[in-house]
This record gives sequence, C-alpha cells and structure tokens, in this order.
Amino acid sequence: MAALMEFTTDNGATVTVEVDRHAPGAQLVSRDGQHALARAGRTFDSALEGIRSAAESALAVFRDGRLKPDGVELEFGVKITSEAGAVIAKSALEGHLTVKLSWSPGSQSAPAAD
Repeated sequence: MAALMEFTTDNGATVTVEVDRHAPGAQLVSRDGQHALARAGRTFDSALEGIRSAAESALAVFRDGRLKPDGVELEFGVKITSEAGAVIAKSALEGHLTVKLSWSPGSQSAPAAD
C-alpha cells in the first residue's frame, strides 16, 4: 500500500510526498482505500538540509581545484523518506550523482590540452 507523507515548508506551504512507509511518530491524518496520509514530524526544508549541505560540499570540491570551471552543474537523485528526510537516491546500479563541468571558449580557466 502506498504511503503519503505531508510536510510543511518553513513558510507554511504543504508538500505531499509518496514514501515507502511511515516513520514511527508520524501522525496519521487520513486513510482511503489506496493511501494512508501521515503528517511528518519535521518541515520539508529541514528534510532537505542534508542534500543542500552535500551540494555545497560537492560544489566546493569542483570549484576549488586546478580545473577552475566556469560552470558546475550537479544532479542528485533525491528520495524522501519518512525516517531520514531527503537522501541521495541510488540509480539502477549505484548512488545517483551527475556532475557537469563547463568552460567558456577563450576562458582564462579552460584546461590546457595535452
């Protein structure tokens, strides 16, 4: 049976997320024939805090090295769980993180060709 978790954002908006199961302590709000809806014990913003910290760390690694790209693009597969909040979801094989680095033509920081 699908479980739905209702989070509120720090500004009061409601976000409903499908989760595998409800965490202990989640407050059951309603149940129909197919879904149970529970209210999360944390805000949506706090659930995503770890992902934001991971993105900041990854950006620092790619911006502060020898490569000095003009642009860094990170793509995380994010899964919301009632127990842990937001986690980096695995793809079919491994953890999901895609990194794209870019340099503008004629850029001072473009990597030298060997």
